[in-house]
Amino acid sequence: MTGPLGSGPVTPDADVPAASGVTGGAIGRVTIATAVAAVSGYLVLLLAARHLGAAGYGAFAVFWAAYGMVTGAQNGQLQETTRSVRAGSSAEPGTVTVDAPVTARPLVINTVIGLGLALLVLATAPLWSGRLVDDDRALSVGLLAVGVASFAVYAHLAGACSGAMSWNAFAILLSVDAMIRLVGAVLAVALGAGLTAFLVITVVGSVSWIVVVLAVPSARRVIGLHADVGPRRLAANTLTAMAAAAASAILVMGFPVLIDLVARPTSADAAILGAVVLAVTLTRAPLLVPLNSFQGVLIARFVDQRATPLRALRIPLAAVTAIGLVGAVAAWAIGPWLLRSVFGSGFDLGGLTVGALTVGATTLAALTVTGAATIAVGAHRWYATGWWLATGASIALLALPVALTTAVSVALIGGPVIGMTVHLVAVLGRRRVTSSGHPV
Repeated sequence: MTGPLGSGPVTPDADVPAASGVTGGAIGRVTIATAVAAVSGYLVLLLAARHLGAAGYGAFAVFWAAYGMVTGAQNGQLQETTRSVRAGSSAEPGTVTVDAPVTARPLVINTVIGLGLALLVLATAPLWSGRLVDDDRALSVGLLAVGVASFAVYAHLAGACSGAMSWNAFAILLSVDAMIRLVGAVLAVALGAGLTAFLVITVVGSVSWIVVVLAVPSARRVIGLHADVGPRRLAANTLTAMAAAAASAILVMGFPVLIDLVARPTSADAAILGAVVLAVTLTRAPLLVPLNSFQGVLIARFVDQRATPLRALRIPLAAVTAIGLVGAVAAWAIGPWLLRSVFGSGFDLGGLTVGALTVGATTLAALTVTGAATIAVGAHRWYATGWWLATGASIALLALPVALTTAVSVALIGGPVIGMTVHLVAVLGRRRVTSSGHPV
């Protein structure tokens, strides 16, 4: 066993399975951590809404969304770190071997990228900070800069744990991140703190990597593992993955904004717009929230089976499709009643619309799965192209001269289908290259 930077061969401990694949125990640990993170996130939003009131919550929500958009792009760091660490691992059971002299450390690349993003936030702040938070503008910009810099290392550690299959450390990282925010929100409410405290709470979870590295030995062992490529290639791959993740963040986090900008709803559509945005959020959550946490698990699986990527895709795609179709039928049958009963009579949508929005959530989840397979086989440009074409197609379809609910439904289904097609073509092409005897 080497030191904390993992500069040589690493023998996995009890929570790092051999290279044979992702175990049921790993899925169980990540599932529990995902549930903790999801529940904690909703509780933070609930506490903020009740404590800050409508006006204060509005300012908090804008900052929360801005931070989510930037860190959504940084998920590309997690994805490429997972791929590069897993691909650089030995196929021999029980060991992870790294060729240190010719390969890069993702920790260094990700830290530099994080610092660069922080500087970009500070340099561009005069252009957008006035629209972010009116009060405490300097503090908001500073928190956002520190948050994205720290999140770069957080994403790195999550990717390194996934690539090394250190699922205990990965699950602890997810849970600690969520619990730090939840404890902070409870304290803020108990102490009667205002908006500033909740701005700090938004970014404070990104320092959870420090706690995990200090407390969890397996995290220290994997944080400095090497990639399978050199520094220049790793940096290019990471930036390409981040470009794709940015498109994903726009399509997921920014879709309500796209509806407002592109579909141009009229004043008569105001109530429908609110109901559609709420329905889109609710129908996506059951699939996309856990799937985002399982990105590392998926990429590790696909890297291990990159010689047969289409076969590896069957089970995840079948699971997503089955869950989505069952959910779509349920949404068609009881969705309108649930919306009116839980949120009020103003949130009135037809069953066909709610069902179609659920199908849209399913295609977006399937695009996430095919994207994981595409990046696992090293087709980074195809990965980014698929996501950006999906985003562009969704934007174009939103502008269709049809009813708002129809345009949104078609955009949510059509865009991801186009992106999936690009990804599957790339995966099929890489399979043919591999079968011809050339490296992936």
